[in-house]
Amino acid sequence: MNEIIIEGKCGKSRITTGEYIDGIDRHFPGKNLVFITDENVKRLYPAVFDKHPVIEIGTGEKIKTLDTVSLIFERLVREEADRTFFIVGVGGGIVCDIAGFTASTYMRGVRFGLVPTTLLAQVDAGVGGKNGVNFMGYKNLVGLFTQPEFIVCAPGFLSTLPEKEILCGLGEVAKHAILSGEELFGFVRENCDNLLKLDHETVDHVVKESLLLKSEIVNRDERESGERMKLNLGHTTAHAIEKTDNRITHGEAVAAGLKMAAVISYQQGKTDRETCRRVCELVDRMGFPETKGLSSQKIKEAILHDKKRDGESINFVMIKNIGSVEIVREAIDTVNDWIDKAVPYLDKKSI
Repeated sequence: MNEIIIEGKCGKSRITTGEYIDGIDRHFPGKNLVFITDENVKRLYPAVFDKHPVIEIGTGEKIKTLDTVSLIFERLVREEADRTFFIVGVGGGIVCDIAGFTASTYMRGVRFGLVPTTLLAQVDAGVGGKNGVNFMGYKNLVGLFTQPEFIVCAPGFLSTLPEKEILCGLGEVAKHAILSGEELFGFVRENCDNLLKLDHETVDHVVKESLLLKSEIVNRDERESGERMKLNLGHTTAHAIEKTDNRITHGEAVAAGLKMAAVISYQQGKTDRETCRRVCELVDRMGFPETKGLSSQKIKEAILHDKKRDGESINFVMIKNIGSVEIVREAIDTVNDWIDKAVPYLDKKSI
């Protein structure tokens, strides 16, 4: 097992990787604990929840709303939960976000911890202190920063994931590989097959390296006022792509967003052709289905509601080299022009 510490104004968080499922309860407080999980995790791992009350929610982005949070509040009131209670979210990124948001707002804040059970949540979504829900179909439009007391990553949970859920996590793994540098980039590139097969040693290494990268960035910039914006690489367009077509998964959208970031960076002179090619090749090696026929107009409309927008400008993360990116602030009209020029190249094998 490995431990990583995040320390910030929003709290201190202890991240444990490589834990066994039957050992996660050693991280929990002994009493006044309430679980939040989804129906799938509860069904697959009933023994995890046999000692404490469980609040069960549905699955999918459609339930990541204030309505779901309101229903959880009602259950907490019925359980007579007060400020001595501790909430543990066990599930994927949606459960982690909802559990964190609920704990941070119930009675103005109660203690909480997270047990992410998907690859996406273990490498990214469950870590960093961001808690939020969607509103009017726009991702994470309502939220706040609060660090969980602990995040426990147990690889055993990943064995029951369908392939599309593994790919959701691999989109974020690709992002971290680009941000980290040649060592992790090369490792991921050479081990795409092992990652898809959930080879224990390979996955454990990638989860640990991804969390080290993210924790270092979060420790320096907890509230996304500067360097943490680098973690939005590919996501300005990815979130917009998700909004345009609910059949596209988060992983597929991130894959397309990373390729679009690489193409835009090349077209705008921020990187060279070879770096652009290598980024696109890495994404393609991971086996994402092609996202053909994307509408640049719909992407541009969705970006108008992006959290990173500030008036008529928006932040966009450009790729310079593997391991080096640049945050640029540009007029939305300029970014829209970039998108128009980049979208036609997403269906091509070369630029």
